[in-house]
Amino acid sequence: MSASSLSHNPLLHFSGLPKFEAVQAEHISPAMDHLLSEARAAIDSLANASEKVTWDNFAAKLEDMEEKLARAWSQVGHMNGVVNSPALREAYNTNLSKLTDFYADLGQDERLYAKFRSLRADPAYAKLTPAQQKIIENELRDFRLGGAELAPAEKSRFKAIQEELSKLASKFEENVLDNTNDYTLVVEDLSRLSGIPEDVLAAAKAAAQESGKNGYQFSLHFPSYLPVLQYADNRELRETLYRAYATRASEFGKAEWDNTPIIAQILKLKLEAAQLLGFANYAELSVATKMAESPQQVEAFLQDLADKAKPYALRDKQELEAYAKKLGINDMQAWDVSYASEKLREEKYAFSDLEVKQYFPEDIVLSGLFKVVETIFAVNVVKSHASVWHDSASFYDIKDAHGHLIGQFYLDLYARNNKRGGAWMDEAITRRKVLDQVTTPVAFLTCNFSAPVGDKPALFTHDEVLTMFHEFGHGIHHMLTKVDDYSVSGIKGVEWDAVELPSQFMENFCWEWDVLRHMTAHVESGEQLPRALFDKMVAAKNFQAGMQTVRQIEFSLFDIRLHGSFDPHGKETALDLIEQVRDEVAVVRPPKWNRFPNNFTHIFSGGYAAGYYSYKWAEVLSADAYSLFEENGVLCPETGQRYWQEILAQGGSRPALESFTAFRGRAPNIDALLRHNGMN
Repeated sequence: MSASSLSHNPLLHFSGLPKFEAVQAEHISPAMDHLLSEARAAIDSLANASEKVTWDNFAAKLEDMEEKLARAWSQVGHMNGVVNSPALREAYNTNLSKLTDFYADLGQDERLYAKFRSLRADPAYAKLTPAQQKIIENELRDFRLGGAELAPAEKSRFKAIQEELSKLASKFEENVLDNTNDYTLVVEDLSRLSGIPEDVLAAAKAAAQESGKNGYQFSLHFPSYLPVLQYADNRELRETLYRAYATRASEFGKAEWDNTPIIAQILKLKLEAAQLLGFANYAELSVATKMAESPQQVEAFLQDLADKAKPYALRDKQELEAYAKKLGINDMQAWDVSYASEKLREEKYAFSDLEVKQYFPEDIVLSGLFKVVETIFAVNVVKSHASVWHDSASFYDIKDAHGHLIGQFYLDLYARNNKRGGAWMDEAITRRKVLDQVTTPVAFLTCNFSAPVGDKPALFTHDEVLTMFHEFGHGIHHMLTKVDDYSVSGIKGVEWDAVELPSQFMENFCWEWDVLRHMTAHVESGEQLPRALFDKMVAAKNFQAGMQTVRQIEFSLFDIRLHGSFDPHGKETALDLIEQVRDEVAVVRPPKWNRFPNNFTHIFSGGYAAGYYSYKWAEVLSADAYSLFEENGVLCPETGQRYWQEILAQGGSRPALESFTAFRGRAPNIDALLRHNGMN
């Protein structure tokens, strides 16, 4: 690739925001090859330098190299997630392999490891900032966990394992996405669709027309799938879609999409990698970088929570089964649970999700979300302009009280084909300071909500509003950091089991009347949410909280045991293990043909392996942190500033427990979580 071609490659543009309108699949390999070549040369230069090692001549230069690589690759990874195509996927996987190889070599480089050790031993270490000291400590730990202390043959094997795991994780996610995209169900007989909301039917009709079909087309994407499970009176229809969803990427579909052998291979490789490093299992390796002290502590935490929640869960289930019988469902199955629950909630609390949804048009919700952030942090969120990957994505600035730009974010809210499911925040650009110039942090905020249909705005359920607040909480953790050193700026360096604190914290505001009423306007009348309806929502807030809690504990225990005590070389399978966990904690049992592990992307292709418990662990922290706002006034700017300074601003520059304690004035306790869930 010529120098002139590289100069026009949009992925090598670092002076401003990404040029998404210009990025094509063919740009990826030349850009990454160039950056990796540059990075390897920089590493060799730093490793072989004979001058005394200092922060400025060594660690800061490594940060320069890593920041450029990460900034380019974040664009590639993001586009692969939101506008996936065969060409993009091929380029992504090709270069993912190159990056994995590069970082495996980097993590084992004894020359760099020795220089970090000398930095740590130098008396000048004491004069470095706390953030810089934390980076050095993290690097020393990560070199050990990257295999830098292994013998040559073991290093080679460890590296090969990392490369294979990277490929398997990518393939796992692709199989789930391809199976999800591939499935459609067309229903021509409108009478089979009774109970399904009008806006969902309108979207299904539009999808059928777009595919050149008559009737109504449903898919396994959440905005299409979930309303059928929740509202369709036709039990057979619910079962059909549930079966398709619950058996994705399994032996019940196309053989090339079956994740069963991938799961087995991932588990064997992770165990081998952990044992090479001297750990008994992968769970021990995973917890080595987290707040939790051991897998045993995690299990004890989950068991304690299960003991507290299961009586409530059993009560929830008994109530639901009794009500299902009134609906003519004498043998309640997994595909009946959402339907019967919605009917029971409507009867108990005299409202439905559909009724509430009419009060949450997109523009009003967004302005309400921004108002919360503006009030408690004294900032301004304003619409801005940037190149985007899809015409439905948008861009915003966050400015401080003096009008200075402190953060920016992209917003991509709607579900569509070739976009992976779920909701997430990712880093586009990370804050750091170089020569008195501070780089503005930029975030990607992605959801999968229903798009507008016709001339009506997008309408969100209250659960979707919670999701929006959740992801924005991650976003402000990234964007409101005040750390100037790249590797612990924003969410970087934050322990995985604490990273959900700011996201779950933000959800609490969605249950406050003085917050929620200002982010509602009925789609037809424009009227605010009535107080009576809000009171019903609050009364129903902990509806089936017991069942929901034990379901999360089920996933968390399955995950920590799968990567811990489970033997991937034994006769038992992952399916056997999840059934054993369900014997202990579940109250609602899915059918035997349910293949949940096969599409559990969080742990097999995300970052949550032996870390799914983090959601519940961090929920203890977030509920306890929010309780100080409850004591001082939920929109109290003084408390907001303290929260910003002690938690958000600190990023990963100090242990999360220190940040929490500095904010709350004491260690965390579980009381607020139990109270918020109606289980105290």
